[in-house]
Amino acid sequence: MRQGRRDGFREFAAGRSGHLYRSACLLTSGDTHLAEDLVQETLGRMYLLWGRISRIDNPPAYAQTVLVRAFLTHQRRRSAGERPVGELPESGAAAPGGADPALRLTLLEALGRLSPKDRAVLVLRYWEDRSVEETADAMNASSAAVRTRTTRALARLRNQLGGSLAEFAGR
Repeated sequence: MRQGRRDGFREFAAGRSGHLYRSACLLTSGDTHLAEDLVQETLGRMYLLWGRISRIDNPPAYAQTVLVRAFLTHQRRRSAGERPVGELPESGAAAPGGADPALRLTLLEALGRLSPKDRAVLVLRYWEDRSVEETADAMNASSAAVRTRTTRALARLRNQLGGSLAEFAGR
């Protein structure tokens, strides 16, 4: 029975780690090393819960919630102010297909200038395509707070990007 649970967790981890990593890269504004740490922490927490996983309705969504909460907890620590400078994301975080790397880097940089909670709300709502209620649950906030934060975070992002986003979209 234990072997079956371990195999189930291995299958879950193998299937979800790529998605968790991509979300973590967005949350951390391209800091791939921190993203790896957050995914490892998330999978570790999921492993501890795996024996009771049958009580969780949607394990992949729960893992995303664990990831966001781990990220927000990390941001509250004093050491969270450290940021890598002047380095491109590693090839593991590269955009698929023919995506424009300059646009990707511009967006990651702009996301990096947002507060951690603003970044988290945008990643959950627009990258993870979560509802307002799901985002509120993941962030331990009210639906109204999520709607307000989303509106303000999008306005900040648009303000930071100014005309540069239109210049990339015209390509």
